[in-house]
Amino acid sequence: MKSQDETLEEWCRLLLRAFELEDVQVDVNEVLSLAGVAAHSVVRPAAPLTTFIAGFAAGLASGSGQAPDSTSMKAAMDVARSVSKAYSADEAGDDSFPPAAGSSSSVAAPSGTPGE
Repeated sequence: MKSQDETLEEWCRLLLRAFELEDVQVDVNEVLSLAGVAAHSVVRPAAPLTTFIAGFAAGLASGSGQAPDSTSMKAAMDVARSVSKAYSADEAGDDSFPPAAGSSSSVAAPSGTPGE
């Protein structure tokens, strides 16, 4: 019987192949970590929504040539993680704000996206 990690890696490769994205490297643990932050900082259903939107933003940045895939993915996940944590802090009464998209900590955020 396969482990959960093996199943997720196999599923990731299969899904990438279905979208003809075999050359794209996905850090499954990093995506799951982002989902966990969103689930615990916002509400549980925010996890898939957050990872989808981060992936979409990364795809827009990569597709427009703003940054390579790995940079776009890291930047999008960093922004999503920051926004999730800031949401949680805001709900707790903290006045911290996430970095604006396009700042040095979010190099590859696509232009024209909310937050710029």
